[in-house]
Amino acid sequence: MTATFDHRAPAPGKTDSGRRGSHAVRWWVLVVLGVAQLMVTLDATVVNIALPAAQHDLGFSDGNRQWVITGYALAFGSLLLLGGRLGDLFGRRTTFVTGLIGFAGASVVGGAAGSFEVLVAARVAQGLFAALLAPAALSLLSVTFTHPVERAKAFGIFSALAGAGGAIGLLLGGMLTEWASWRWVMFVNVGFAAVALVGALLLLAKPAVTERPKLDIPGTVTVSAAVFAIVYGFAHVESTSWTNPVVLGSMVAGVVLLAVFVWLEARVAHPLLPLRLVLDRTRGGSFLAVFVIGMGMFSIFLFLTYYLEASIGYSPIKTGLAFLPMVVGIVLASTTAPRLLLPRVGPKIVIGASFLVAATGMLLLNQLKLDSGYLADIMPGLILLGMGLGGVMSTAFQGATAGVHHEDAGVASALINTGQQVGGSISTALLTTVASSATTHYLTSHKPGALTLAQAGVHGYTATLAWGAGFFVVGALLAAFLIPNAALAPSEGEPVIAH
Repeated sequence: MTATFDHRAPAPGKTDSGRRGSHAVRWWVLVVLGVAQLMVTLDATVVNIALPAAQHDLGFSDGNRQWVITGYALAFGSLLLLGGRLGDLFGRRTTFVTGLIGFAGASVVGGAAGSFEVLVAARVAQGLFAALLAPAALSLLSVTFTHPVERAKAFGIFSALAGAGGAIGLLLGGMLTEWASWRWVMFVNVGFAAVALVGALLLLAKPAVTERPKLDIPGTVTVSAAVFAIVYGFAHVESTSWTNPVVLGSMVAGVVLLAVFVWLEARVAHPLLPLRLVLDRTRGGSFLAVFVIGMGMFSIFLFLTYYLEASIGYSPIKTGLAFLPMVVGIVLASTTAPRLLLPRVGPKIVIGASFLVAATGMLLLNQLKLDSGYLADIMPGLILLGMGLGGVMSTAFQGATAGVHHEDAGVASALINTGQQVGGSISTALLTTVASSATTHYLTSHKPGALTLAQAGVHGYTATLAWGAGFFVVGALLAAFLIPNAALAPSEGEPVIAH
């Protein structure tokens, strides 16, 4: 039996009720969702700065160190689609609150960890609850702001926090590690979660239950295993090689399971991921744009941090402060592009041009040397990067949730987060290999010595930034060919219980 899909319709036989969840207090809801999003986003980088101190305190090896990062990424990435669909089925308010409480609890356990095993278990639990929290936050935003002008402004602010969170995490991680203890990079989440939890309980409307929830168990198991295998395979490359049997087996298994998942979703009555969400050109192109952003942002945060600290001797706090111009660029572009540019030139132009601006910033940073100055050589590239990233993210987040029925808002939002996670995992492995190869080639082609060793490190780091620029150029081409230059439709508002 051949399935047919209406790429334009949000969901068959559905109409907008005209009642939008939490709409009356929507700007306060945005504050709550923004705090939660900032917590989840900064947690991806805040731990990185604290890892050496945690390793010294708990006494685990360099080989085991990556699992503090990978454990979070595996749980988060592989369970996101399930978390998004649970929000659609059982209520985004419920999953959002559950995610907040669980994330805070896992953070307390991680901060108090007395052993490596407990720390990794806490990071896995953080990833699990983040998989509930992140898609619930974005889908709540999507169904709360349905007026085009307000929607552009709200998505701009939310995207600014999503984009700036990684850089803020670097600064916060450096400050907490230097001035307090590595344990506070975990404990600090409790403060964010408490603020968001109080706001959620006071402001978020309870959803109306209109039908009995149904969960696609085969699809859930298949896609969770697929994403787990892909993320694990790429993570394993860092400590082994591209030809390692575990790496190859994981990647092949992941690709096969993804194909099985698509086959299943075309045939089940209540799919985990309705294919109409990704077959629409606007949404499909936006999901790919977010995936490319996930690949490119990794090279910015990881390898530019290495350059600033290892090559030119910045402290963790000074490194965090160095990223602030990029944060400013992200905030400015995220809050102005959707409101001023998007209505005039359309999503294709905004996303494509923003990718090219980000690529230009990457190419400027690709020229860095051992004696580069911050104001003349580093800051201009960071500002351009921020402006490019902000323009892409704010527009792609809207595009990926454009015209989505409230029943599908959670899984659409989860797909955005999944794209970022998988993109980041792929670029982790790929760019680590690029950096290592470039460093080795420089060392073998130059006269040995301390200066050559230092310059080889810079050469390796900047090589990854050239690749990052290439990723963004590919993103611009994808936007040009895939995304139609039509106005973005809002998501349908969520029916709520009358108070």
